Amino acid sequence: MTPLYFLFGDINKNNIYIKRDDLLPISFGGNKARKAVNFFREIEQGGFDCVVTYGSSSSNHCRIVSNMAASRKLPCYIIAPKESSLPTFNSKMMELFDSHFTFVSVNEVHDTIERLLTTLKEEGKKPYFIAGGGHGNLGTQAYVDCYEEIKEYEHEYKIHFDSIFLASGTGTTQAGLICGQLINQDIRKIIGVSIARKNPRGKQVVLDSSYEYLESKGIQISKSLLDNEIIFVDDYIGLGYGMKSQNIDYTINSVLINFGIPMDSTYTAKAYTGMMRYIKENNIKGENILFIHTGGTPLFFDDLMRLENII
Repeated sequence: MTPLYFLFGDINKNNIYIKRDDLLPISFGGNKARKAVNFFREIEQGGFDCVVTYGSSSSNHCRIVSNMAASRKLPCYIIAPKESSLPTFNSKMMELFDSHFTFVSVNEVHDTIERLLTTLKEEGKKPYFIAGGGHGNLGTQAYVDCYEEIKEYEHEYKIHFDSIFLASGTGTTQAGLICGQLINQDIRKIIGVSIARKNPRGKQVVLDSSYEYLESKGIQISKSLLDNEIIFVDDYIGLGYGMKSQNIDYTINSVLINFGIPMDSTYTAKAYTGMMRYIKENNIKGENILFIHTGGTPLFFDDLMRLENII
């Protein structure tokens, strides 16, 4: 269970809380660490002897997967888009973990992965493939479990969170929380602040992940009813994935100074900035609001290199 605590009281009489998934004790933590635990449990149980995954040089997912593979003496193969191959603190760690990189154009990724898996099997290996970002039911399950942690906190401290905000990217983190909410038949809003995708595509991937998971558990729900439960906000993307802005830079600086919490411009600071704007623009008052810090600390250090320009 990761720490969850009160952050501050907002001017609209909202109480802001934060859940620090960045403090999961695996390679700088984060939502990708929660998901990776499930994948590596399956890897160990299935006797797989190498891991294949996909992601950019700044990928939190690839950093964690390569670290967990290295700690188990398993070769880790990363298919990376050459369009996003600039050096980062994440990529430096992936190199330290002795990951095997293959850089290709984005439109060649799928075929490259298939060829690599075929080659490894022909060599007598038993590869385990993890989709980019930890997408899939095991990734969704990680945040169904996280939702149960939130429920435990509410029960212990006699509190109810009216809204839960998070950075929404590949969709499984938000899907897991939504599935947890539906399973528990709770009334609250789970608001995914998009860090890249626009609607309708962004909401659709959350819907598909949620539906697939619930179906795998034998829980029947219509897609139209499930669609009504999903709040996917694409108003705060700015110029796109990984693009910085003055407001996001201000958040990084402010949250670090006032609370000692690192946030990065790609995920958490963008989502936190979006949350604060959403609260004001929708005139939300008197709520208990939970923000889930989904990690990305090495990306914060990439931002720190230009911190003197942050106002």
